[in-house]
Amino acid sequence: MSYSTLITADALRAQLDNPDWIIIDCRFSLADTELGAKNYRRGHLPNARYAHLDKDLSSAITSQKGRHPLPDFRALSQKLGTWGVGNQSQVIVYDDAGGAFAGRLWWLLRTLGHDKVAVLDGGIKLWQKKGYPITTALPAIIPTTFRPYLQESFWLTAGQVQNRLADRSISLIDARTPERYRGEVEPIDPVAGHVRGAVNRPFQANLASSGEFLLAEQLRRQFEALIGDRPPEQIVHMCGSGVTACHNLLAMEHAGLKGSKLYAGSWSEWIRNKNRPIAKGK
Repeated sequence: MSYSTLITADALRAQLDNPDWIIIDCRFSLADTELGAKNYRRGHLPNARYAHLDKDLSSAITSQKGRHPLPDFRALSQKLGTWGVGNQSQVIVYDDAGGAFAGRLWWLLRTLGHDKVAVLDGGIKLWQKKGYPITTALPAIIPTTFRPYLQESFWLTAGQVQNRLADRSISLIDARTPERYRGEVEPIDPVAGHVRGAVNRPFQANLASSGEFLLAEQLRRQFEALIGDRPPEQIVHMCGSGVTACHNLLAMEHAGLKGSKLYAGSWSEWIRNKNRPIAKGK
């Protein structure tokens, strides 16, 4: 059996010794960009590698890009190979933020044509709550070759988003908190507000109080109420920098609403051009 959206802690625990399963720790903090790596060294799931959001899963920021530009896919593919990820590997990604950062690598792997990747539901917090093992030992990695099959249709550029909003061929969902979406506060980016025409669904709405994702049926009802009659293929997700937007995309996939896309540059890229329309309020 393979996993392509979520996996439970119990199911992963049963496969810890499976050499075909590769576990990657994606913990990260926007406030302290080295905290995730520090926490990894203090303790992580057995055999887990570490992926750094800025250094591994993003490329350098430029004057026209957002805060977490998409990585160089060739370089990422080589890195995956050095981590032992092959095209037949079952990859499991996790973090300590409900999947907010692990979702980025989940989406990147799918974009590279690798569907056998799942987010650990509940992350390391639920794993530890269940009393499952944590280690400081570094994994013994056997490098391999990862061959990418890039799916360029999985994401949209700013220009594509602007044009398709204008002709009403997409619906845009913003994963930021309601107060940021409304433009009442903006703790990170220099301009507050949202893309005109976007609707708001904070990624946190996908999670139960336990930190696990809501049941697939619940997620399906909620997203169907949000998108109406529009097919999932015409749904585009965004956030501040293209990271937590992947959480909403993952939730839709888990709910059986397959084929939505990512506006990778998101708000931090959108506001680089003053001619792009923005709005405040609901």
